Amino acid sequence: MNKTVFMQKYPVYSLEFAKEEMKVSSTDEVVEYLKQKISNHPVAVFISVFDHYGHTKNLGGEMIEGLIDAKNVIFCFGQAIPDTRILAVRPRSIGISEFENKIIIDFLEAPKEELQAVMQSWINELKI
Repeated sequence: MNKTVFMQKYPVYSLEFAKEEMKVSSTDEVVEYLKQKISNHPVAVFISVFDHYGHTKNLGGEMIEGLIDAKNVIFCFGQAIPDTRILAVRPRSIGISEFENKIIIDFLEAPKEELQAVMQSWINELKI
């Protein structure tokens, strides 16, 4: 898993999988996998799935070459509101981008290290 700073300010974690090295092989299967992981977590709550590809296509927006699907799984680990600013980093979103032979998963760094580790483990477990 690679950590980059996107647009010089957003710490993003990314992992690229060849489809043949994954337990699943499509965006929708990754979405269902993540929904199950969220459901099984003692604190996390599933919120929604955003069809980013469909939205951008309907707008006639620009997309990276070769992209065939892109969705965000939106959920929250929040169990306290110690400061109003915590709402600025919640809820969480995991982006799934599908190409013909690969799937790329990206997410913004979580404010708590233990929750960052949970998300990383969920994504790493997709590998066969």
